[in-house]
Amino acid sequence: MAMKIVILEDNADRQAIMRKCLADRFYTFETCIFDNAAETIAYLSKHLAETLVIALDHDLEMKVGKHGRLVDPGTGREVADYLATQEPTCPVILQSTNTDAVTGMLEVLKDAGWRTKRVVPFEDMSWIETDWFFAMRRAIVGPIKRKKLIAQA
Repeated sequence: MAMKIVILEDNADRQAIMRKCLADRFYTFETCIFDNAAETIAYLSKHLAETLVIALDHDLEMKVGKHGRLVDPGTGREVADYLATQEPTCPVILQSTNTDAVTGMLEVLKDAGWRTKRVVPFEDMSWIETDWFFAMRRAIVGPIKRKKLIAQA
């Protein structure tokens, strides 16, 4: 059974709110949050079959690496492109204000058969506890309800 929630989000404050929202209601699932595309892809390459929902930000801030050099963390599009090469297994929530980039991510994922939902951030971080959490909850609870209905039939 799918038991992992995978999130690509580079902002530590948003990560904390996302983790809190999910811990309150979905504490039985493992929440894995990444701040760069490469680590997200590496994780999904091993755990995609166990993943219940994926949430992707597009624009990721440069990080300070060794010796003070900036490191490019990639973008959510890289993860979407990776997912497009895989068999669809779970819903993908896209959270970004970058409309052009999200449109491309939606297209590549939908063309590959993935179910998607877009959440547009607003009012600093209040969108996380409302729109984002509602989208995540629907993505998590929907398949569970369908499995129960099938089992009862």
